[in-house]
Amino acid sequence: MWLCRCDCGGEILVSSKRLKRGTVTDCGCIPKKDARNGTIREDLTGRTYGRLTALYPTTGRDSKGSVIWHCRCECGKELDISEGSLVHGHYRSCGCLKQEMQKQISDRLHMIDHTCVEILEKRKRRKDNTSGFRGVSLLKNGRYRVSIGFKKQRFHIGIFSGFEEAVQARLEAEKLIHDGFLQAYYRWEKLPEDTPFLFEAEKVGGEIRITTNIKEDT
Repeated sequence: MWLCRCDCGGEILVSSKRLKRGTVTDCGCIPKKDARNGTIREDLTGRTYGRLTALYPTTGRDSKGSVIWHCRCECGKELDISEGSLVHGHYRSCGCLKQEMQKQISDRLHMIDHTCVEILEKRKRRKDNTSGFRGVSLLKNGRYRVSIGFKKQRFHIGIFSGFEEAVQARLEAEKLIHDGFLQAYYRWEKLPEDTPFLFEAEKVGGEIRITTNIKEDT
């Protein structure tokens, strides 16, 4: 590949074969006509979009008639992407960028026994919430159902006639389970590395009971 400078000042990477054949005569600043349908298209050869470099156009077209370009990602993987997806930023890599970002996010989270500490610290209202308060659902009969999730389980707290009463029940459950878990976790972090972490919630006789080996005076 040769790094070339166009008369307009732009730079582009072009293969020796395409230079010799004269199939590339500018950096893409001059619009080209698509021989297949007569529409105007740009020469994206050598241009970079995120981690992707457009190598050459193929004969393929997407459903909108956009030219399919063969591209190379910084990681070395090659793939075909439409011109529209490249230009509009729909693709910035072969998928490796998303994987790296997901790993970075995962590395910043602290998972303890299927429970994320950061998510508990920053609790948000669920999108399917019907009452305006997390864990409180408005029923068709006008009453409120309260529940709370913990370690892939959902505990039913009860049915309440008033909204304020329901919210208070939910807050008490959060204090017992979520806040209790966080407090135990922070105490456990200061203990020796070989110290096991136990914090379980179960419903016994209509009440939620907590079992933990991390006591307040630990």
